[in-house]
Amino acid sequence: MRSDIVKKGHNRAPHRSLLRATGLKDEDFNKPFIGVANSYIEIIPGHFFLDKVSAIIKDEIKKSGCVPFEFNTIGVDDGIAMGHDGMLFSLPSREIIANSIETVMNAHKLDAMIAIPNCDKIVPGMIMGALRVNVPTVFVSGGPMAKGYTKDGEPIDLATAFEAVGKFEAGEITEEELTDIECNACPSGGSCSGMFTANSMNTLMEAMGIALPGNGTILALTKEREELYRKAARRICEIALMKQEESCLYNIKEVLNENAIRNAFAVDMAMGGSSNTVLHMLAIAKEADVEFNLSDINAISKRVSHIAKISPSLTTVHMQDIDKAGGVSAVMHEMDKRGEILFDNLTVTGESLKERIANAKIVDSNIIHTIDNPYSKVGGLAILYGNLAEQGAVIKTAGITGERVFTGTAVCFDSQEASIKGIINGKVKAGDVVVIRYEGPRGGPGMQEMLAPTSLIMGMGLGDSVALITDGRFSGATRGASIGHVSPEAAEGGMIGLLKDGDEIHIDVDKYILQVNISDEEVAKRRANFKPLVKPLTSKWLKQYRALVTNASSGAILYAE
Repeated sequence: MRSDIVKKGHNRAPHRSLLRATGLKDEDFNKPFIGVANSYIEIIPGHFFLDKVSAIIKDEIKKSGCVPFEFNTIGVDDGIAMGHDGMLFSLPSREIIANSIETVMNAHKLDAMIAIPNCDKIVPGMIMGALRVNVPTVFVSGGPMAKGYTKDGEPIDLATAFEAVGKFEAGEITEEELTDIECNACPSGGSCSGMFTANSMNTLMEAMGIALPGNGTILALTKEREELYRKAARRICEIALMKQEESCLYNIKEVLNENAIRNAFAVDMAMGGSSNTVLHMLAIAKEADVEFNLSDINAISKRVSHIAKISPSLTTVHMQDIDKAGGVSAVMHEMDKRGEILFDNLTVTGESLKERIANAKIVDSNIIHTIDNPYSKVGGLAILYGNLAEQGAVIKTAGITGERVFTGTAVCFDSQEASIKGIINGKVKAGDVVVIRYEGPRGGPGMQEMLAPTSLIMGMGLGDSVALITDGRFSGATRGASIGHVSPEAAEGGMIGLLKDGDEIHIDVDKYILQVNISDEEVAKRRANFKPLVKPLTSKWLKQYRALVTNASSGAILYAE
């Protein structure tokens, strides 16, 4: 066992002495040591109950003949950090989480790991850290939140609450109605109930084979979810004990390989996942030593049908509805009818992906459409290119509410805060393209999510007539013609930094075009006098991050030789 290096031999007597202080007995030193990587934190609705989840998992690990050692990562709630400078710390937290997993697992030479993520950057951060350690790993998330209801019985969620602010600003709803939404949009613990970033990533872990079936859709705080926790705990022990006896094929890089990455993107397209999945999956691919580029995504999108539409794209459908309709396995089984699941790959449960989904079926075709009746014949995400995004930009096509071809006039803001003030004060009109720049990985720094401005646009009734582009990123709850991850970003001299109010911007989603219609001579003239804005920082961590981070087309990973 890997842990033998800290527990076997006479020269490890001091190490065993320290371990005995934690409660270990003689018989424990012959058992596999399992890291229980928890992301329990009280301020995040998807995480405040994970201390109880880890207790369940540790109990099952002990019953299964292994020794659990729980440790924690940090977490940031993007909804609470949204719309102020707290969001600068959200994406950087992914790197801290990855580093903490790598640190604890390798410092103590633990044999295997079960990871308990749920929300936002915590899922990809834990996956990235696990790939660096490369031991058998099973992921089991806390689970999605139930959808909420207004007093009139209308289904709502966090996106409803953000958009309600815009409706209130526009005078479309009363303060009483706003309060009703506020009090009921998030009714329980769990990751926010739609196909936002957290549930997108929890779903993709099923497609990658590193989590058990149901991981993305079984509601948090239910008996069914508790059984999933116990199954995951038993399975990591089965793998660890198997490895103790013989060679084992379940190190995470043997499961999460190139085939798994491509399957994840295919399922992402079929279910219209958050645009943030692109950022995180690119980073995960690099940690997995997989050659996968932003340009590969459109090729997958062209051959995958969009068959499951979930809030915020279809506001009445939430993760619990997908679960009742057959779950992610049913989506993959339907995709496989036309070969849209690209590869038959090993999963942590021992069977191949196609074996796992062989008996799955759609229970409600109004929720999960058949392959012959898709919402769209192409996937729910697209990568746009042009002189405004030479290295690419991302749009969640599943969330578009207006036209897929749009030409409009630029209204430029050098920060998210400035854009919020401008939108509320009426600076943005129908036919405009809102440009929010200096919010990229380096420029922000930290690549803020733009849920506040996009929600204001939707709430003020401009969703079908206004587009938005940014070198920042969007919440999974964003909908509308919202284009993010523009690369190169303004802070590194990208074209988005050269734009002026009144410039004509052309967007064609189906032709993958993002273009500003100005001459090469005008571009050269502007560039000659261009000096990127550098925002002042007091945070030492954000200064370190800005110095090391790459742009969004590389997954915003930190540069390291």
